[in-house]
Amino acid sequence: METDHQIEFTIITGLSGAGKSHAMAAFEDAGFFCIDNLPPQMIPAAADLFALEGSKVRRVAVVSDVRGGKYFDEIDGCLNELDKKGISYRLLYMEASDEVLLRRFKETRRPHPLSASGDIPEGIRREREMLSALKERADWAIDTSELNIHELRADIVKDVVPEGSGEFIVTFVSFGFKYGTPLDADLVFDVRFLPNPHFEPELKPLSGLDAAVSHYVVQKKEAKEFFDRLTPLLDYLLPRYVAEGKSNLVIGIGCTGGRHRSVAIAEWLAKRYRNKKYNYNVITRHRDIGKV
Repeated sequence: METDHQIEFTIITGLSGAGKSHAMAAFEDAGFFCIDNLPPQMIPAAADLFALEGSKVRRVAVVSDVRGGKYFDEIDGCLNELDKKGISYRLLYMEASDEVLLRRFKETRRPHPLSASGDIPEGIRREREMLSALKERADWAIDTSELNIHELRADIVKDVVPEGSGEFIVTFVSFGFKYGTPLDADLVFDVRFLPNPHFEPELKPLSGLDAAVSHYVVQKKEAKEFFDRLTPLLDYLLPRYVAEGKSNLVIGIGCTGGRHRSVAIAEWLAKRYRNKKYNYNVITRHRDIGKV
């Protein structure tokens, strides 16, 4: 197989309830192409695919865990296959204490994947035993027992973003207030005061990613006045976050449903701050764009 570039390939695994989904979100915000719940047998094929000549993907993170059922038993063999092929990868193992995992499962009311009878402590015990050898292979492990979402993201970004790269990641997240504010947002701006495309019959089925909706939102007088006030504030704040040593900033832009106004505004801001003069790595994430 011929390649024209090396890829950064990270495999995220560990205990159910330890925060793997939040970890994957942090990788995604850092510019990684992410795949959740990838069966172990597909890991070598995925690495081969992204390393093919002409691939534009350079940073990949995949989550593989016991949700794969009996197929997860083969993960050791799949990692050995990567080693034989000379494919470089990093293995992140995530864990937490039994008490914390039990509390999280009770709070979410989700069943543990290894507790068919509903015995969560037994499922946690079985999973910890099953993954003990895999933990020994990990390049680094994160215990999330005492970490909140922001601290977890900070730990991951510290390891994911190359030291000394000077890269400051700004993520604009559109969302709908009816679904709650993003838990990882550092700043939140409410754009529900803007004229709503939802009430325009020809625009209602579209989203803020469509040109017609974007034009409707950002060309309004109210939007222009909003930008005139918001961009000087962000121009002031962002360099100071960089100077303070922060490497990742999440800015939430919210409207009622997260489909029209917030998406259009987030995209407009992302385009502005992708300008090379700012030297930021700008990412957009539209959390609720597909919800009804």
